[in-house]
Amino acid sequence: MSSLRLALQMLRRDLRAGELSLLGMALLLAVASLTSVGFLTDRVRQALDQNATQLLGGDLLISADREIPPGFLQEAQRRGLQSTRTITFNSMATSEEGAQMVAVKAVEAGYPLRGELRVGDFSGAPAKQARSAVLPGEAWVDEALLPALQKQPGDVFQLGYAKLKIAARVEFESDRGVGFSSFAPRVLINAADLPASGLLVEGSRARYRLLVAGEREAVRSYEKWLTPRLERGQQIESLDNARPEIRANLDRAGRFLRMAAMLAVVLAAVAIGLSARRYLDRHLDGCAVMRCFGAQRGQLLSLYMGEFLLFGFFVAVAGCLLGYGVQAALGGLAAALVQSELPAPGLVPVAQGLAIGVLLMAGFVAPQLLRLTAVPPIRAIRREWGQLGGGSIAAWAFGALALAGLMLWIAGEWKLGSIVVGGFAAALALFAALAWGLLALFGRARHAAGGQGRWGLRYGLAALYRRRISSVIQVVALALGLTAILLLTLISNDLLAGWRAKQPADAPNRFIIGIQPEQRQPIADFLAAHEIAVPLQPMIRGRLVAINDHAVKGSDYEEERTRNLAEREFNLSFGSELQAGNRVIAGAWHGAQQAPLFSMEEGIGKRLGVKLGDSVTFDIAGQRVTGKVSSVRKLDWDSMRVNFFFTAAPGLLDKMPASYITSFHLPEGKSPLVRELVAQYPNITVIDVAMVLEQVASLTERLAQVVRFVFSFALAAGILVLLAAQRNTHDERGYEVSVLRALGARRHQVRSALLAEFAALGVIAALLAVGASTAIGYLLAEYALELDFQPSVAALSGAGLLAVLTIVVFGWLGVRRLLAQTVIEGIRETT
Repeated sequence: MSSLRLALQMLRRDLRAGELSLLGMALLLAVASLTSVGFLTDRVRQALDQNATQLLGGDLLISADREIPPGFLQEAQRRGLQSTRTITFNSMATSEEGAQMVAVKAVEAGYPLRGELRVGDFSGAPAKQARSAVLPGEAWVDEALLPALQKQPGDVFQLGYAKLKIAARVEFESDRGVGFSSFAPRVLINAADLPASGLLVEGSRARYRLLVAGEREAVRSYEKWLTPRLERGQQIESLDNARPEIRANLDRAGRFLRMAAMLAVVLAAVAIGLSARRYLDRHLDGCAVMRCFGAQRGQLLSLYMGEFLLFGFFVAVAGCLLGYGVQAALGGLAAALVQSELPAPGLVPVAQGLAIGVLLMAGFVAPQLLRLTAVPPIRAIRREWGQLGGGSIAAWAFGALALAGLMLWIAGEWKLGSIVVGGFAAALALFAALAWGLLALFGRARHAAGGQGRWGLRYGLAALYRRRISSVIQVVALALGLTAILLLTLISNDLLAGWRAKQPADAPNRFIIGIQPEQRQPIADFLAAHEIAVPLQPMIRGRLVAINDHAVKGSDYEEERTRNLAEREFNLSFGSELQAGNRVIAGAWHGAQQAPLFSMEEGIGKRLGVKLGDSVTFDIAGQRVTGKVSSVRKLDWDSMRVNFFFTAAPGLLDKMPASYITSFHLPEGKSPLVRELVAQYPNITVIDVAMVLEQVASLTERLAQVVRFVFSFALAAGILVLLAAQRNTHDERGYEVSVLRALGARRHQVRSALLAEFAALGVIAALLAVGASTAIGYLLAEYALELDFQPSVAALSGAGLLAVLTIVVFGWLGVRRLLAQTVIEGIRETT
């Protein structure tokens, strides 16, 4: 108990003296960053797991891009399972007064088998669980549809060629999901009304689903029977992969949040390491005195370890509480993403937060304490004895290994963890090597700074060169902090500016899909009559089944997005003219020659491993078509024009079943044109791209707000690194200032020497940070965001100069008090 009491007394003393302020803030940020992400993702995961059957609408769901074989339904019924079917697609709802794109769901009796479908009237009374299916000739709709069509409950509107009565209001569908169709107002109809609507035509892009429910074992047995019978475009969704589009998006978001938390932890670890090193240097003499009075190394080690373990525990608890508060504030945003109330978080994030505190202390403080308690007693008399220098390689290696293990644990997956750990290891090694070389260059440059008037510059550069190990540590820490700050501010703004720059004012904002061949010319004439002259491109649905006669399977690809591309149907086209926004970068455009040739988009070729000269085979409505890739195109996808992955030469796909598609810019005030067009051709769908993008941006903004909170921890940790790096050599500089003044150096000479030293540190760190943040920004733009990255040279240069100025100012503010002291006061304080 006496040791614990003494450790608490030492902790109170060091807290009052401010010895642990930076170390505590760094640890608090690391724990709060990690636990806030942990609490949030844990609640989302629990919500998905608990509501899996509701998210599916059944115990098992078969989803396909074409009609599901009747045998699947018959087998489910034979096994005594409940079953029902749904068909979802986007279309246009019209009336005499308006037109609106809607998300149509055609359902059979019994829907949903699991979960909730709540409907009500339009009086404002609470909605209730639907007890029966929507009747033929009626529609249950989102309330937002009524003002768009200028209709009232009980009125009739048109969906395709079918006229439907507005019978009820849809308030909630547990299986709605977060795809594009969830943004448009819902229209729920009886499947019996589909034939009369005439909407299931070529190009309608309908999604067919078979929902199954029953005893757990019976469902599993049916799933085993079903799995080997699935074909391309058919997939099973079950309790283990409920709503894959939600899980995929949230998995990506979780990965991004973990990366942000890892950045905060890494920067906090650097700040902790620097603060611990400074603590070591300031307590060497005190330890030596206690050794003189008979204190054993083990006693000192237990006292200091007790102090820091108590400190780490208290700060980790505070960090857990702060993380819990942050996730509670963000819970509403996350609940909107999964469309479900979030359960209370578990205790795993708390355990992780406490473990973070212990691991960071063990990795970056304990090695310093081992060195501190090993100081010889003679240090109390001879300061040069027991001086531990810039740092022990073994101590820093131990901390690095602890941090690497911590990163792998936080990442939750080897691939992400290895990339982050490897990336930071490479960055640290590169920063250290460049800093060492630049310091050596500055050391040689001091000889060129001749003249009595440049004494301060010569001495400042010489001081950095003389303390090269500690200077390298300081430069690396400053560069890491500045890199994080630049990435979280300027570079992210440049990426967003690059995206906005790709959206011209007259970019197409409407797409028309589902145009049938016989409607092509009348619709083109209609648009031309309204001064909208745009080409109508043929669109053919086809599935890639072979590359160079080798069968294509989604399982052959590792990346999830590539697997999805390999399984989906492509939109193909044909023609002799190269479309606007397309540029041939390899091979030659086929032109008007009639041959089995395809022109391929560059990105899809890279993802699927298709090269110029390869042959590709597509399955189109049961027919196989093979052609050679004769050219590779680079597309401007952000132009919002109609684009295709594969475009065939004339004659290859001309006889295949096709619909037509086009895009155009509709000026403000001309929306009645859309209503008139849809009234004449009810089967077509006009997509307001601006509205869809706005709705997507709204959903994305919710996630971005979550990310910003986590990024704020990383930003604060970066600032802490700058402060810790500046304070790391404060005492050493203070002692040198006192000695120089004792030897007769004047104040302006000492001041110029210190400013030159800080400026050199700032220049090296800023150069490394600007280069690193620009390189990382380019990699993010090229490989993650697929944007043209054009960083602002002026902004980066200004930021670099500001960083140098900040380092000089912070450094000067930290040491200027030393110049106001007498020589004897300065020596006493720093020794």
